[in-house]
Amino acid sequence: MSQTEARKTLKDAPVMWRRINSIGIILDCNSTYAAKLGYAKSEIIGKSIFEHVPKDAWKDMNDSLKIWFDTGKVTDRKITFKKQDGETFSGLLQATSLYDDKDNVLGSNTVIFDLSELTDEKIKEYKNFFKESNSKLEEIKEKEYDQLDENSKSEYDGLKKMFEMLSNINFDEIKK
Repeated sequence: MSQTEARKTLKDAPVMWRRINSIGIILDCNSTYAAKLGYAKSEIIGKSIFEHVPKDAWKDMNDSLKIWFDTGKVTDRKITFKKQDGETFSGLLQATSLYDDKDNVLGSNTVIFDLSELTDEKIKEYKNFFKESNSKLEEIKEKEYDQLDENSKSEYDGLKKMFEMLSNINFDEIKK
């Protein structure tokens, strides 16, 4: 899967990011996601999202999928994730849908925050990243959007929606 300029903003981002298809198979992820879970990226692509949660969290993940199917997004969803070594961590999942040019759901862009890492310093880093990414996407919109093919436009639109959602997260509320 070739990377558009829009997706390159996520390559080494401070947030865990993955893209899934409409049945929960991971199509892509960034290095932060892979490193946090302790896998090589090649070991993640093509796997089910359920492989990265312990069995006792499958219901939570399934409920998250149902919410996404019903609403097109998931916000502030707490789910336990499992690393390759078996260690777990509590994560906060945010997801937005990705659509084709006919408004059919292709999948989702999902960002996961490790709740144990939500320090003031980390939150500041996230907010700066969201702001920089939104600026980069605006630049792409102005300079390149009209020349993009339908798949690249779809990807751009999905990432724009994701970063808008992420920019509106109330981290103070989450930390409570």
